[in-house]
Amino acid sequence: MTELFPMQAQPRPSSPAQPRNPNSFLHDVTVYVGRMREFTREDWLVYAVWIGMMSGLCCTAGGFLLFGSAHGASFPQEAWLVPIGACVFTLAIAIDTIGHRTIYREEISRAEGLVHHVTIACGISSCVLLCMAWQHRGLLWIPALVATIFSFVYSLIDELFHWRRYISANSDRVEMWSHLFILLGHGTMMIGWWRWFYVGYSGVAATMAALRGT
Repeated sequence: MTELFPMQAQPRPSSPAQPRNPNSFLHDVTVYVGRMREFTREDWLVYAVWIGMMSGLCCTAGGFLLFGSAHGASFPQEAWLVPIGACVFTLAIAIDTIGHRTIYREEISRAEGLVHHVTIACGISSCVLLCMAWQHRGLLWIPALVATIFSFVYSLIDELFHWRRYISANSDRVEMWSHLFILLGHGTMMIGWWRWFYVGYSGVAATMAALRGT
């Protein structure tokens, strides 16, 4: 899950990929992040919406747990993996998306872009359905599970594109490491979330009652 909106396959100037140097990873990160200077107004808008949406998930999930804990709700330890995993995921895509909007833009505008959109659609659907499953458990847990599985399936398909570019020297290790943490954050968040659902969403009822002031 890496970008929110379709790419426009328009030619644009961009800095060339940097030669791989095993002794200068920090330099590679600096160069990669520095490509934000090439952002257009549209790039900044897409970046702000995409990263802002994921930051909102981090704040919402973490805020819900903190509020509930402050009002006597008891959550299983796995529940805290949701905001933790979401934060790791958000930081990773904040870096990864820079390359997607600049140096790898033309490549991603092809089949890889479609894979991103399917992944995002499944990922967002899985989160929404899991939230709704608190009140409609029997109806929604199956579509939530299907959406979750497909979000990971398409994430792995996306990795094939990245590794193909990497072994042909058309990608760099900053992008590859960011994808490791994308998978780590996403996996931690969703497995923790599903475990929390499995044990009955402990603490949710008490937190919702506190939010309603009852």
